[in-house]
Amino acid sequence: MPTQAEKAALFASLHVRGDPVILVNIWDAGSAQTVAEAGAKALATGSHPIADSIGHEDGEGAPLADMLWVLERITKATDLPVSHDTERGYGETPDAVAETCRRVIGAGAIGVNIEDSLSGAVLRDADEQLARLAKARLALDEACAGAWLNARCDVFNAMKDASLDDQLGELKLRAEAYEAAGADSLFMPFVRDLETIQKVCASVPLPVNVMRPVDGAPIADYAAAGVARVSHGGSPRSAVMAALNAVASDLYAS
Repeated sequence: MPTQAEKAALFASLHVRGDPVILVNIWDAGSAQTVAEAGAKALATGSHPIADSIGHEDGEGAPLADMLWVLERITKATDLPVSHDTERGYGETPDAVAETCRRVIGAGAIGVNIEDSLSGAVLRDADEQLARLAKARLALDEACAGAWLNARCDVFNAMKDASLDDQLGELKLRAEAYEAAGADSLFMPFVRDLETIQKVCASVPLPVNVMRPVDGAPIADYAAAGVARVSHGGSPRSAVMAALNAVASDLYAS
């Protein structure tokens, strides 16, 4: 079985611009094993699907202890690297975010997502976010050599009424600052337009992670745009639940 540091190194090597790592976001040990058996090279949790699966709202509605319990079940069920969606970091202060990161790595993950908005629609002050990311970086390095920090940036949602030039300008400033604070990649979950994604990939220093619906554009299109990581968020669990509903509906209708 590979060590945690070896898993982290493998995960890092999969982030290649133009040849993205494909992450089908999972929510429990069973879904992790299923996706691994399908040929995944790495796994990533989704906060929304985990929260749904244990009866809580997304947006840190699930207690951190519950999320970590699920994460530990996942990491024990697979030898693949697992990155964890840690939302806002479950902490009001940078030190609290750092402690969360230590606990996530302690549960077996090799990386985290940390987002820069308060609700998806309100951006956190940039300097405040830099302090949170810098503390997260230190904690990750102490807990696991090479642990991955995926900095989620919600500019396109929080500034949806602004011009594309203004959105791209703010995104570039934040991406450069986040890289300086120790981020390894930039996550943009609210961008679907491939032309915009291509512009971002060409202008920011970090490898770019985007969110793709399960019925979205072909992966090759994201690769051509320069993306290094393609996530799927809550859509895989939604598809599974729709299939379960169809099976149950047929049974109850018979």
